[in-house]
Amino acid sequence: MVTKRRRSRLSASIQADLIKQFVAGATARSAADLVGVNRHTATLYFHKLRELIATKLAEQTPWLSGEIEVDESYFGGSRKGKRGRGAAGKVPVFGLLKRGGKVHAVIIPNAKQSTLLPIIRQTIKPDSIVYTDSFTSYDALDVSEFRHVRINHSEAFVQDRNHINGIENFWNQAKRHLRRFNGIPEQHFHLFLKECEWRFNYRPTKNMLNVLMAWAKHDLL
Repeated sequence: MVTKRRRSRLSASIQADLIKQFVAGATARSAADLVGVNRHTATLYFHKLRELIATKLAEQTPWLSGEIEVDESYFGGSRKGKRGRGAAGKVPVFGLLKRGGKVHAVIIPNAKQSTLLPIIRQTIKPDSIVYTDSFTSYDALDVSEFRHVRINHSEAFVQDRNHINGIENFWNQAKRHLRRFNGIPEQHFHLFLKECEWRFNYRPTKNMLNVLMAWAKHDLL
C-alpha cells in the first residue's frame, strides 16, 4: 500500500534533473553522481517516483477489449534448478496486453485457473479474443464469454495472428530493465513492476518524461 507522499524538499531544478535520470533508466547511484546529490537522497526520490507511478496506474482501471494476449512470467535472480512455471523463489506475475495498446501486470500467488480467470474477467470485456499458450489453467476460456485462441509452443510460436509475442516482448523489456538493479527488495518489487508497466505504456521517452514531470509537479514539486 502506498502511503500519502510529502512534497520533496529538494529544489525544483534538482527534482527535474532526477526525473530525467529516472526516465533515462539510470540507477539511483548513477543519478546521484550525475546530479550531484547524496546517494540516499536519489534513492529516496526514485522510490517516491515509483510510488507515484503505482498510484497513478491504480487510478486507471483497465478494461481491455478487442485482441488481448495473456501470459504469466516469473521474476527473480538466477538460480539452479527448475525454470519457468513452478520455479522456486520466483515471483509469479500475470500480464494482459491489448494488441496495439497497453499492458496490465499484477503479482499473483500462483498460476492456477482459480487465480487467473477472475483477473481475466475483471480486466477484459466479454466477446474479446483472448490469446494464450497451451497452459492448462486457460482451459476454462474454451467455454467462457471470451473467444479463446491458443498457440501450442511445442509446435509453433506464430500462426498468422495466433501468437502471444506482444506480452512476451513486455516480459523481455521488463526483465532487461530490472537486471540493472543489484537485487530488488521483495516488499518493493510491485513498485518496480509498475514502473516497467508504465515505461511500456507511456513510450516513447519524450512522452514518459512529460507525463512524469506533470505528475510530479502536482504531487512532489
